[in-house]
Amino acid sequence: MEWTGARYADCPTVEASTWIGAPPERVWRFVSDIGLMPSLSSELRETEWLDGATGPAVGARFVGRSEHEAFGRWETTSHVVECEPGRVFAWAVSDVDEPAAVWRFTLAPADGGTRLTQWMQLGPGRSGLSVAIDRMPDKEQKIVFVRLREFEGAIQHTLAALKDLAEDGA
Repeated sequence: MEWTGARYADCPTVEASTWIGAPPERVWRFVSDIGLMPSLSSELRETEWLDGATGPAVGARFVGRSEHEAFGRWETTSHVVECEPGRVFAWAVSDVDEPAAVWRFTLAPADGGTRLTQWMQLGPGRSGLSVAIDRMPDKEQKIVFVRLREFEGAIQHTLAALKDLAEDGA
């Protein structure tokens, strides 16, 4: 696991990888299925493609409904910003130019399987975390650190679950 940045304005990131004993085409089926993601997440409760979209494509949008004990319930609209089947799937949360966060899966053939990496970046746009920082600016680094640790655990869980799904029957 690797992460960078200590202040929100630094657009801190978290990244982790795993090897999966299945080809990228099989892994892609799972990472690009937004309907599957709520079952792999402790926060994300529901997803839905918007504007008649039925799958990932650059420019497609989807809504995500989430819940967290410290932040309550919220809904965001994400915009697919990268989509290369079998290679990369990424989306910007809320605003393409000033996203609250950016999430990305990258897939690469490796040792007869797939190297799957999940990466996320906080900011630069405002998010629920910004509200917490506004209320306690002296605790910004701690707030960012705690949230990055939560994302670190979530990413590790998601990668392990995707590995299990893709290798099952592979």
